[in-house]
Amino acid sequence: MPSSKKPLTYPSSHKSNQVDSYHGTLVADPYRWLEDPDSEETRIWIEAQNQVTFGYLSEIPTREKIKQRLTKLWDYEKYGIPFKEGESLQDGSTERYFYFKNDGLQNQSVFYTLKTLEDQPKVLLDPNKLSEDGTVALSGLSISDDGKLLAYGLSASGSDWQEWKVRDVETGEDLQDHLKWIKFSGASWTHDNQGFFYSRYDQPNEKTQLEDVNYYQKLYYHQLGKPQSEDVLIYHRPDQKEWGFSGGVTEDGGYLIISVWLGTDSKNLFFYKDLTNPNAEVVELINQFEADYSFIDNDERLFYFRTDLNAPRGRVIAIDTKNPAPENWQEIIPQSAETLESVGILNNQFVADYLKDAHSQIKIFDLKGAFIREVELPGLGSAGGFGGKRNDTETFYIFTSFTTPGTIYRYDMITGKSTIFRQSEVDFNPDNYETKQVFYDSKDGTRVPMFITHKKGIKLDGNNPTYLYAYGGFNASMTPSFSVSLLVWMEMGGVYAMPNIRGGGEYGEEWHQAGIKDKKQNVFDDFIGAAEWLIANKYTKTDKLAIAGGSNGGLLVGACMAQRPDLFGAALPAVGVMDMLRFHKFTIGWAWTSEYGSADNPEEFPALYAYSPLQNLKPDTAYPATLITTADHDDRVVPAHSFKFAAALQEAHTGDAPTLIRIETKAGHGAGKPTAKIIEEAADKWAFLVRALNVEV
Repeated sequence: MPSSKKPLTYPSSHKSNQVDSYHGTLVADPYRWLEDPDSEETRIWIEAQNQVTFGYLSEIPTREKIKQRLTKLWDYEKYGIPFKEGESLQDGSTERYFYFKNDGLQNQSVFYTLKTLEDQPKVLLDPNKLSEDGTVALSGLSISDDGKLLAYGLSASGSDWQEWKVRDVETGEDLQDHLKWIKFSGASWTHDNQGFFYSRYDQPNEKTQLEDVNYYQKLYYHQLGKPQSEDVLIYHRPDQKEWGFSGGVTEDGGYLIISVWLGTDSKNLFFYKDLTNPNAEVVELINQFEADYSFIDNDERLFYFRTDLNAPRGRVIAIDTKNPAPENWQEIIPQSAETLESVGILNNQFVADYLKDAHSQIKIFDLKGAFIREVELPGLGSAGGFGGKRNDTETFYIFTSFTTPGTIYRYDMITGKSTIFRQSEVDFNPDNYETKQVFYDSKDGTRVPMFITHKKGIKLDGNNPTYLYAYGGFNASMTPSFSVSLLVWMEMGGVYAMPNIRGGGEYGEEWHQAGIKDKKQNVFDDFIGAAEWLIANKYTKTDKLAIAGGSNGGLLVGACMAQRPDLFGAALPAVGVMDMLRFHKFTIGWAWTSEYGSADNPEEFPALYAYSPLQNLKPDTAYPATLITTADHDDRVVPAHSFKFAAALQEAHTGDAPTLIRIETKAGHGAGKPTAKIIEEAADKWAFLVRALNVEV
């Protein structure tokens, strides 16, 4: 279908005279007023933009057909990985299994419990009953050691703010406990089942809680039955406003372990407290931000860690807390060619999750580090799970790929055999699709991998509509996974391409470091290089190529369309960080300065200013057809980023291609979004691309 030639009339975005000086460089910020999401003029602007956007999308004839197909495919049973809690008594009286399940189109998955896997499951918590529109989501949970109590967190409208409650597993009734102002925290029970540790912030200003910066997190202990005002402060640092604390109780119940985080930097500190001694102080075991330390388990005073200290792809070490000097640390599993993502202990063996060229590889070692076996996976994809307790001989994992819906396997730690436990039935034939992994050279010659998935038998004639998606930041690894939304795209003849660009964790900390701060341009070069490779190899052409990404990936799309507007036919930046000069002034944005740098720093400002999407849009430029997406309750990447970028883009843009912003209401950064909203957004996205890329459906 040809693009509409009827020019769109965009809402007026008035410009102020706001100008800031950054170390002598004057930078105009005429849309600063859009940073207040609740002002009357911003609300009017949001409503007007949505009217134009939804009016445009509703007129695309194929949208309804796409939505119907999405809904039909989405309607299949989805299971979460089962896990077991409770004391393992002879009669099994308090041992229970727990898992999530979604019947198909439920807005939120339901949490079930059962005493054996053959029993009839009982609903323990159904988030769909917490709100009429499905916008209250379960955001965290923790089962007490005896399996009798559930602590659970709730998030409203996608906010990072959580409220925690406690439910009796047997009766399904909530206790009186109600904790508030929790963010970036789980809960961890003491072994007497009388309470749990958690982290919270001071109560914020009610009116500005979705914008204000978050500093001075504190670690508390909550005793059941007592009001939150009586919770015991375990640890805080008034001298370190940016430090955050994640507290967890060891499996043996003997220690409280405290990981100290500083923003999104992968480097952390590690403290602990002896829970067998009521008067024990918090001990600073690792007190330098020099590497990442992930606690695995302990043998009394011997603590096992996964770390990237002197091993950017990861290794396993042991630290004796009685002799904690670094020269006494033991290396158990050395660094390998693959990237060590995580490690657990089951059946008194290490289960190590590796990435080999961005797909999963699971290896098992004994506690001295001797290799035992590799778990045979069904193919090239992603495996996750392998949870459980120290002496468990069974565990569960989920395997997925671009053409394999999540399949849950039960794994026998003794025999090494996997058997299918739950298999999703989706209305499509995976044999009709193929996935390949290619490698291409980026601008500086760096070899970058890319997954490409599509229907079998497509012609490499440069005419395939192609959806290029990436993230490239915060040490996050992009691995194969199944998506109904992407399946609909491929059914329409679309190609899906996902490069593993720098800034991610696919090849360890060196790969991450090569894409941060003043090296961030490498990330954009890698993404542009992927687009050029797809065009050069006749998968697609500019007019048929769309780029997409969310959050840090939204920044990626914004920067690349600003740098190379000639290269792409369409752009879909979602909840993106678009103003690199002011991101650190809102909510948790300050935490990203370890990744991006800060405009307050005269040495870091030039690199940020050089690529910041908002400041690099050029007047009278033909930009690709663009659909910006954000949400009015996003308190991770505040919507002001997308608002200001949309206003600036609509002003700078010339030509007929639409430049629209879709603003979701009662939604946040993405977590907990109800199924109905996900389907609506996916239908809008694909309908937009069908028109923008002239896709024949």
